[in-house]
Amino acid sequence: MRVITGTARGRKLKEPSNYDIRPTTDNVKESIFNIIQFDIEGRNVLDLFAGTGQLGIECLSRGAKSVTFVDQNREAIALVKANLNTCGFEARVVTDESIAFLSRGGKYDIIILDPPYATQLIDKALDIINSVDILSEGGIIICESGREKAMPEMKAPYKKNKEYNYGKVKLTTYSRETNA
Repeated sequence: MRVITGTARGRKLKEPSNYDIRPTTDNVKESIFNIIQFDIEGRNVLDLFAGTGQLGIECLSRGAKSVTFVDQNREAIALVKANLNTCGFEARVVTDESIAFLSRGGKYDIIILDPPYATQLIDKALDIINSVDILSEGGIIICESGREKAMPEMKAPYKKNKEYNYGKVKLTTYSRETNA
């Protein structure tokens, strides 16, 4: 697991010692950043269900203004902190249950959702994001799920955009429309 590009390009990141944490594959990670590559610089990012932190770290490497990493798993939080240190980045790292964290609000330009596939956490997270309205105007949500997962629609001003399939993985993008 390495940082693909940017200021920390090529840095090797620590991986989990068990399968409770499922890192995004390099192929899927590259696809995520091909989708959002022009929307990262100077933006505030939320990496929910952070795991190893590799997706948020990739955002920092590509010029994100800030990233907040949230995970309830203590091993995941330790990995995020170690990987941030390896890359020389500072960021907010929160040990918390992800749905509870979302309920407290905030504003983000990009939200990355990559929960354990066999749960309903992605649906709950999208519902909370919609009701608490934590995505800034013109912001993007990118979700990683199992390919068979039917991703929900969201209520305005949120909109489901495209779905991309990569083997057993599906990436789904949502956006918050601007008030024109």
